[in-house]
Amino acid sequence: MKGTKLLVTLAVSALLFTGCGIKDQNAIIKINDKAITQAQYDDLMNKSIAQSPFGKMGDLKGNKDGFLYLMMEQQVINQLIIQELLDQEADARGIKATNKDVDEALKEIMDQMGGKDQLLNVLKQNGISASDFRKDVKNQVKMQKLANSVGKITVSDKECEDFYKKNPDKFKNPQQVRASHILIAANEYQLGEELKSKSKDISDEELTAKIKKVMEEKKALADKLDKELKADSSKFAAYAKKYSEDPGSAKQGGDLGFFAKEQMVPEFSKVAFSLKPNTVSDVVKTPYGYHIIFVQDRREPMVTPYDKAKPGIKDYLTNTKQIKALDELTTSAKKKANIEYMDERYNPETIQKKLSKQVDDATGGAASKIKDKAKKDKAKK
Repeated sequence: MKGTKLLVTLAVSALLFTGCGIKDQNAIIKINDKAITQAQYDDLMNKSIAQSPFGKMGDLKGNKDGFLYLMMEQQVINQLIIQELLDQEADARGIKATNKDVDEALKEIMDQMGGKDQLLNVLKQNGISASDFRKDVKNQVKMQKLANSVGKITVSDKECEDFYKKNPDKFKNPQQVRASHILIAANEYQLGEELKSKSKDISDEELTAKIKKVMEEKKALADKLDKELKADSSKFAAYAKKYSEDPGSAKQGGDLGFFAKEQMVPEFSKVAFSLKPNTVSDVVKTPYGYHIIFVQDRREPMVTPYDKAKPGIKDYLTNTKQIKALDELTTSAKKKANIEYMDERYNPETIQKKLSKQVDDATGGAASKIKDKAKKDKAKK
């Protein structure tokens, strides 16, 4: 449970981030006569793409009707609507986060992370600036106050003890490795989407041939770098900074820190956990592209004792109750709200219809049949 509060902070921040300070009043959605602007949408969409693994696969914005872009667009619109509803609820209750509140929250996070430098390092690895993180923490503090205003949220020692006893696997720290990697981004689907957006009349044969050619070129580059690094692994960090297309780790010389097997895609983990320290892998193919992996260290499995786990458990249970309270508050506020879509493209129902059509087209209508059957089965019950 180490670092739970920071992880929850990042998750809640991602869920509730608004894009503060935006001056462009080009409204795309109005909620009770308050606007969500195009600039707010663009700002959050850009951040979401930059922090998403799919953003490393190519230009998602090149095809705004592509499946991956629509999935992310749906998430961003829902985030903005949720945030505006909750902001209005907080305003109605006179709830604010002071600078003192934010300073105290940041100090607590830094203490849990082992200091300011460690926190800044984690933020860099996640592509988050210190100023944006402070805004996110300020928003989280306000949301915590809002959740507490619904009903005082407390967590007892017994709840912590019960959670520890009922979830033993959560406190088993599996074997971990510390590794660096170089990513040469290459995904057949994303390449196809990019090529189709640039050339609307491209035939299936031409598309397949172009995708194959690009994939071969990327594989050749990965093979070349791999061969050079096997000859001299001391160049790995410099090569990662120069060639890697994973922006989060490239700035750190490819360093991913310590991670467990389940934190990476299977193809990546299988190789990383089979390597001895100070060894460069062969080129590894994953859905993200071609990787070269360099393992530096290992940690053996261990169990976190209750006394050390308790603070993290309490934070986790508190945040869980707060998020539940906010979810219930959002549902209630949405029922009462007057939501007007100035541009129908940004209506979540419109986005969902586009996504459903693409899934149906890909499955020959099977997805709709399964969905209809599930509705009928539910109605019978």
